[in-house]
Amino acid sequence: MTKFEWNRSDVLALARESCTHCRGFGLRRGKNGPSAPCHCVLRNIFRACFRKFRAIATEEKHVSAVRLEQTNGTDKRYMWGMKNEEFMADFCLVARRTLDAQEHQIFRFHFLLGADWKLCTRRLKMDRGNFFHAVYRIESKLGRQFREMQPYGLFPLDEYFTTGYVNEPVKASVIPMPERRKRLLPPLKKVA
Repeated sequence: MTKFEWNRSDVLALARESCTHCRGFGLRRGKNGPSAPCHCVLRNIFRACFRKFRAIATEEKHVSAVRLEQTNGTDKRYMWGMKNEEFMADFCLVARRTLDAQEHQIFRFHFLLGADWKLCTRRLKMDRGNFFHAVYRIESKLGRQFREMQPYGLFPLDEYFTTGYVNEPVKASVIPMPERRKRLLPPLKKVA
């Protein structure tokens, strides 16, 4: 498996301008290695995926549709799928596999069940500060995982929900320039 490499175009739009760590650029310098994404970027990736999860969960059940998708490979086959349900299942499974037991419990109570911080701290016997530090840590962990998953990540969302997603860069093609046409002149009024 290849390691995912972050670049400036991946993170610039997701970075917070007021972030004191990356100063709005989205990348933080590694101590002896390459640049890494800032935690504000990773949290924004998680929040975008979570917004999509909530939008799917709250929509009417009859809205979901089965789609016919083309698979990649040498023999182009078609496959039936329900992208919304697949996204929700992937979201929950990635969280379960990535987080430890206590983090997953916080994730379940706060994000999936929608409990506010007061109820979560009372139920989990935590103080407010530790709870919010754990929430930010969970958002960063899952944001990184949603973006770096191989071969297909949950983020960017448009790539997840499009059919026939190809994991190769698009080759530039030469577009011929149109022929130059004569300038059109409007008809002139006859002078009497």
